[in-house]
Amino acid sequence: MRSHLLNDTTAEHYRRSVTAGVERVAAKLAATDRPFTGISVDELSPVVDAIDLDRPLGDASAALDELDRVYLRDAVYFHHPRYLGHLNCPVVIPAVLGEAVLSAVNSSLDTWDQSAGGTLIERRLIDWTAARIGLGPAADGIFTSGGTQSNLQALLLAREEAKSRPEHFTRLRIFTSECSHFSVQKSAKLLGLGPDSVVSVPVDRNKRMHTVALARALEQCVVEGDVPMAVVATAGTTDFGSIDPLPEIAALCDQYSTWMHVDAAYGCGLLASRERRHLLDGIEHADSVTVDYHKSFFQPVSSSAVLVRDRVTLRHATYHAEYLNPQRMAKERIPNQVDKSLQTTRRFDALKLWMTLRVMGADGIGELFDEVCDLAAEGWRLLTADPRFDVVVEPQLSTLVFRCIPATATAPAEIDRANLYARKALFASGEAVVAGTKVGGRQYLKFTLLNPETTARDIAAVLDLIAGHAEQYLGDSLDRAS
Repeated sequence: MRSHLLNDTTAEHYRRSVTAGVERVAAKLAATDRPFTGISVDELSPVVDAIDLDRPLGDASAALDELDRVYLRDAVYFHHPRYLGHLNCPVVIPAVLGEAVLSAVNSSLDTWDQSAGGTLIERRLIDWTAARIGLGPAADGIFTSGGTQSNLQALLLAREEAKSRPEHFTRLRIFTSECSHFSVQKSAKLLGLGPDSVVSVPVDRNKRMHTVALARALEQCVVEGDVPMAVVATAGTTDFGSIDPLPEIAALCDQYSTWMHVDAAYGCGLLASRERRHLLDGIEHADSVTVDYHKSFFQPVSSSAVLVRDRVTLRHATYHAEYLNPQRMAKERIPNQVDKSLQTTRRFDALKLWMTLRVMGADGIGELFDEVCDLAAEGWRLLTADPRFDVVVEPQLSTLVFRCIPATATAPAEIDRANLYARKALFASGEAVVAGTKVGGRQYLKFTLLNPETTARDIAAVLDLIAGHAEQYLGDSLDRAS
């Protein structure tokens, strides 16, 4: 069994095995003509369940053959131009190269004596991102597993930094728009806050936080004797890609001595954009910022970070263990990243972004993100000109929320069912993948455009497929009723 360990004696075996795997994936990518095969849970589950994990195949080639049957053949491929579903991006090759390197070397980024150069690379990327945001010379941060963890850590720091902290956490309040990410509510629960701790702030017609409503909510909070712990502004909501009015929110946070967190998990790609960077104006006033490089920086999952204006606040996540990061190391200025992180063992995910910047540069990333934002604008024009569809809001980023309004449908509930059916039928066909959501209690569909290879022709073709499935559903319903 030692022959399977990666070391100096098995380097050639490693090269052959990984090359074989890469060739399989490359062949699959080249031959993929649709984002999904349409296989159902009931079809695939028995195939996976039939595999006896206690009887190894003993051969990498045989394992790859099996993997093709249980995974590669039926995977959802985000690189396909008609994958228009969730916030999943196609990935850039330099980042995949970084992934291969970091997996093989297997550095753990918790302490200097496990990572050395990896520690310095991660710190350099944090400084680079903080500078792009404009957080100032005292800024710092840490890579995380994703936006949910980044938001959790930011709100942990906000809780600990809350001015005039009450004796009981139940008096702390977090303010966020009704379109913000669910991880805000999840974080509040994990942090031991009360069920009423998250105050949902209404949005305007463009799905941006209504700052007049925020001002009223903050004032009411103080009047009732509660403590405004944090305001979570969103720079790129999951459904609409809307960006809250950051300068106005920053002014209110300053007025009420409230922590300002900006969830820019989606909109962080604007940091590299030469055309749209101004959409993030005001983010420089934040106390903390979430960025997901694995969304709009075209990085493989996972690659995220939380940034803070004042590195001192990261002390709230600091614990020392004699076997890992004793306090004397801090005095000796040994850089242990675990001192800032909620995680202990942690992958060298920063290497993927490092390789991307060193090969493509920030402008290259920004150009790709600008392309998908331009595409969304074109998709908006298609939707507004098409009487078969109702579109909710003009996009700021690259998301379109809409629904089909079949000519033969009149009842809102019937339209809801037709759109639900169209999404499911489209997924089952494998021809395209779209997402869904609800707006005002009604069922809508969603294009999340993160692939620069997607064209307006792709969007138009998928819209025709959606309309066709919706009309088919209504026709079948009439046949059943007659």
